[in-house]
Amino acid sequence: MTAENSTGARTLVVHYSAHGHTRRVAETLTRALGADAFVLSPAEPYTDPDLDYNDPRSRVSREHVDHGLRHVGLLQDTPDGFADYDVVLVGYPIWWGEASWALNDFVKHNDFSGKTVIPFCTSFSSPVGASARDLSALSSSGDWRPGTRLEANINADGVRRWLDQLGVKA
Repeated sequence: MTAENSTGARTLVVHYSAHGHTRRVAETLTRALGADAFVLSPAEPYTDPDLDYNDPRSRVSREHVDHGLRHVGLLQDTPDGFADYDVVLVGYPIWWGEASWALNDFVKHNDFSGKTVIPFCTSFSSPVGASARDLSALSSSGDWRPGTRLEANINADGVRRWLDQLGVKA
């Protein structure tokens, strides 16, 4: 069963969160929109030392340098009932100006035909940059909207203002 809001659109909030910031935003979106949620979980989870981008030997640093290491398998890359959703919000942390590569298999392995896809990222300092455009390039379908950087403490009113700016009735 998928969540339907007052406009009849079925909305899903998908996210990967490394340190909890993207999770907080995704939870706010889910509550504000009356949406369903799907958490992207790497088959080999990132540990705190893996995420230390200041350590050139950390997993993310090695993956950043060697693109061949960036395949991050997911425990599940297609949400149950994915075909039933009209609007899909996709959230991620920014890593070196890019969407966390934990998103890649989700985007590559799903058909976004007939869906409005709204990318959002969280970062303390980095802008969204080309991350949303790069994700949409991994997909051959869907109406991909411009990406937006959202503050980790965004509230329901802020979510609604942002969606209104995009012209999306979710």
